[in-house]
Amino acid sequence: MSIQLLHKKLIKKKLSISVAESCTGGLLAHNLTKLANSSKYFQMGLTTYSNQAKIKILKVNKNIIKKYGAVSHECCKDMVKNLSKISKSKINISITGIAGPGGASKNKPVGLVYIGIKKGRTLLVKENRFKSNNRNSIQKSTVREVIKIVFNLI
Repeated sequence: MSIQLLHKKLIKKKLSISVAESCTGGLLAHNLTKLANSSKYFQMGLTTYSNQAKIKILKVNKNIIKKYGAVSHECCKDMVKNLSKISKSKINISITGIAGPGGASKNKPVGLVYIGIKKGRTLLVKENRFKSNNRNSIQKSTVREVIKIVFNLI
């Protein structure tokens, strides 16, 4: 699945899109805006890397981060729900994970990435376990996965 095909489909269907990224550090926003006319669909990209940013900007409940951690299904879900309130986009995406090489634990290995997508009343959070110890590779795999999911969803 290519960004070019998603680009055409978003424009054709007149859909708006916003993203809140953590471990991908803006790579998804970069990919969504690198083609001409992306302003027809792309509304906003937030890189909420720290827990503070997730709490202050995205209004993620701090108790969720305390209880489950920033890299969790629950945090990803709260990120995408709150992004949709801020952005008013038709499609909202959140990403949180561990791109490595550090930051992992036994329960949360490098390559664990949660992708949240909200389109209308549909809200899904997908857990991914990318098999790589390469930060760049995990980030790129995450972006590819998002492009594929969004393309199939619309």
